[in-house]
Amino acid sequence: MGLSKQAKTLTKHQQSAMLSFLTNTRHPERNKLIFLLSVRAGLRAKEIAHITWSMVTDAQGNVTDNIKLQNSASKGSSGGVIWLNSDLKQMLVDYREWCKSAHSSDRIVKTERGGETTAQVIVNMFRTWYSKLGFNGCSSHSGRRTFITNASRKISTVGGSIRDVQLLARHSSLAMTQKYIEADVDAQKKVVQMV
Repeated sequence: MGLSKQAKTLTKHQQSAMLSFLTNTRHPERNKLIFLLSVRAGLRAKEIAHITWSMVTDAQGNVTDNIKLQNSASKGSSGGVIWLNSDLKQMLVDYREWCKSAHSSDRIVKTERGGETTAQVIVNMFRTWYSKLGFNGCSSHSGRRTFITNASRKISTVGGSIRDVQLLARHSSLAMTQKYIEADVDAQKKVVQMV
């Protein structure tokens, strides 16, 4: 989706509604993990489709605190380290236990028949889910935009800057990161009272 017509960001209520909805799908564990990889790690559809267990586990097979996203699984050369939100890490731990037969080189997200999936399949899944929930304007990129927007709003509370958000987003330029961030009129009104 081009930046001139950006995917809408998701509210906390919409995120909760999506997780509730996914609980009643045919593959709830996998589907909730796909959603959290988007909204809690800011992964693109291609990255969700190509992430492997070796990118999230240590030599003993334990889930680590980050994703070591390789360029081959990402857009261009935008691989890098993505720190895991605690909810997402726990979901990966639980999902790994649920998929006991998973090998370290196996892709995490697989099709119903156990095969590798594609970015287009992930895009289609998000389109179907958002459509069923009536979330107009949302797409597979909504989770990524939500992640980047939320990170930008909270980064200063932990001593970081917009540059840290750029690194989390794995953008080559700060200008690109800024295009992803949703403006907040209420925050604008509050901050001028503090100036």
